[in-house]
Amino acid sequence: HVQVVESGGGLVQPGGSLKLSCAVSGIQFRENIMVWYRQAPGKEREFVADSAPGDHATYLESVKGRFTVSRNEFKNTVYLQMNNLKPEDTAVYYCKLSFADGRAFWGQGTQVTISS
Repeated sequence: HVQVVESGGGLVQPGGSLKLSCAVSGIQFRENIMVWYRQAPGKEREFVADSAPGDHATYLESVKGRFTVSRNEFKNTVYLQMNNLKPEDTAVYYCKLSFADGRAFWGQGTQVTISS
């Protein structure tokens, strides 16, 4: 069966970096869009970035220039490189595997905390 597992979260100081990973098993995601979301305490889940086949990517405006999404289809993994992190980036980050027919599989999330 399909599984989506995020990893790489942690506690970093403002200005620091983290690289999140999202590993997919049970399917090859070559034709799928992989999406990163985040949810901060007391706020709704929001779109952060997505990665489409052909290395097409889109970003939340507030993370443009700081975050980079990439995919390794041999490892069946998508990454979110986060640089120059700010306290407002603190959230649980989720990865979603999307299908054209509307199906989606979510990971359990990984906590990212930016604090001095």
